[in-house]
Order: sequence, then structure tokens, then C-alpha cells
Amino acid sequence: MNKNELDDVISTYGDNIKINYDLKKNSWFNIGGKAEVFYKADNLPDLIKLIHTLNNKKKIFILGAGSNTLISDKLFRGVVIKLNNNFSNISLLGKDIIIAGASALDRSLSKFAIDCELSGFEFLSCIPGTVGGGIKMNAGCFGREIKDILLSIQVLDYFGNVRTIMKKDINFSYRSNNLPDDLIFLSASFKGVKGKKKDIEKLTNYLKTKKEKNQPTRVKTCGSTFKNPIKQTNKKVWELIQYSIPQQKCIGGACISEKHRNFLINKNNASFKDMKNLIEYIEKTVFKKTGIKIEKEIKILE
Repeated sequence: MNKNELDDVISTYGDNIKINYDLKKNSWFNIGGKAEVFYKADNLPDLIKLIHTLNNKKKIFILGAGSNTLISDKLFRGVVIKLNNNFSNISLLGKDIIIAGASALDRSLSKFAIDCELSGFEFLSCIPGTVGGGIKMNAGCFGREIKDILLSIQVLDYFGNVRTIMKKDINFSYRSNNLPDDLIFLSASFKGVKGKKKDIEKLTNYLKTKKEKNQPTRVKTCGSTFKNPIKQTNKKVWELIQYSIPQQKCIGGACISEKHRNFLINKNNASFKDMKNLIEYIEKTVFKKTGIKIEKEIKILE
């Protein structure tokens, strides 16, 4: 984007556009540099207008809750887009279908389902992200995944076209799907099962308690770092890390959590390099010790 195009964007979107915006505060790791352009989308027409202005000339990154993203310390030469609260509405359609905006938190969707006496959404109370991010990576835990309740998604492509994609047209797999990267998720529809509110609340609270018991909380972490290598072994990735790497392993300020070995922690003002080096060290060491190649679940923005 040249200076004239940038000036035009600034004059058009005003306070919603930030130049050289500090992304650090948008990462749960509390790590990151700046974005050349940061856009907080208020509504769909303006978002479409911006996409047309960019015209595929700049890299685009869609930032959700920042719970599964490691952001580089360097300047991101592109446009980071974050959907604001206008894209977080949740509503009930009929008796058992919920429509949720892409920026709605997974735990908010779970809570809404409880109020509607719909089961199937309990696991979302344990996922620290947004609906859009959850669909992007087919997020899941405790034996459930987004794909299990999804009906359809509404998306905006990088040419400014809005369309609906049905679940049957998406190939979901463990922590991934075949949707192209040049899509901005706008909203999604989900189907639940009618149940008793007290039973749904009981299961939700059980899962939340189980998560808090086994995973680090109230620390600078971005959640699970690696996918479980389900095609190679029945062992969980945390077991492979525990077997391969000494306890309390740190590189700079980046450390492996003692509570759950698949969680990395910014323990002492870690840099992007510290965290990335620790991730690469774990990958190499686990492979050397076990012969199993583990794959990152976390997204890295460079």
C-alpha cells in the first residue's frame, strides 16, 4: 500500500485504522511487535470496502482473541484485521439452532447454550478463543470438536464476496480443515440438543474444573502448543514432551509449564525469539528421542 492509498484508508476509516499498531497487548503470550496497519472492523459494509481497497496487494491476518497466536517482534508488513463486538452477537433460531458472530468468545457461546437449554456446547467453555478461530482450527477438547455442532459458516473472501459454506462441503480433520486461508469468518450456525439446564450446567462445570486442575491458569500462555500425533501414536503430546525434555526447561524467558507440558509460558519477559526457539527445540528433541514428528497447533505471525 503506497502513501496515497494509506492516506485514503486513514481518511475513510478514521479511528478504526491504526498505523504501526502495537500487537503485544493482543497476544495472550504478551509478545509481539507492530502491525503496519491495524483495522478494527465495526460493520460488514466497511470491511468489504477495505477488502476492495486492499485488492490483494497486502498480506492480511485475521486476529481473534490472540489465544493461539505467537506474534513476531518485527513489524508485520501487512494489514491485521480484528472484528469488534458488532460481530459477536449470539441468537437463537427456532428451538435448537444458535447463530453466533465470529468474534463471539467460545465460552460466551457455551453460556448462551446453557440459557437456551441446549447441550453439545459444554466443551466450548474450556476453549480460550473466538468462534471464528475455533472453526479455523476445528478447536476441541474432552472428545468434542467444533465440527460436531457446526451447520454452516458465513464468510467474506479477499475479493469482497460474502457467501455461505455448509458443513457438508468442508473437510474437517483433527485441528484443521480444507478451507482456504483467504477467508474471513463472519458468523456460523450451530445445532444443539435440547436438555435439562441443570444437567448441562453440571457437565459444563465438571469440564471447567477438570481443565483448571490440569492446565495452567492466570499465566501468560497461549494454550496448547502442539497437536496430538494421533496418526503416529496413542500417546498424548504432553507425554512425549515429558519423556523427551527435562522438567523446568526454559530458553530465555520462555518456559515449559510444569502443570501441563504442552503449554508454554512467558515466565520472565520472553521475546519472540525465546518462544520460537523453545518451540523448535521441543520439536527437534521429541523427534530425536521418540522418532515422532510433532506438529504445531499454535499459529505464528511473522
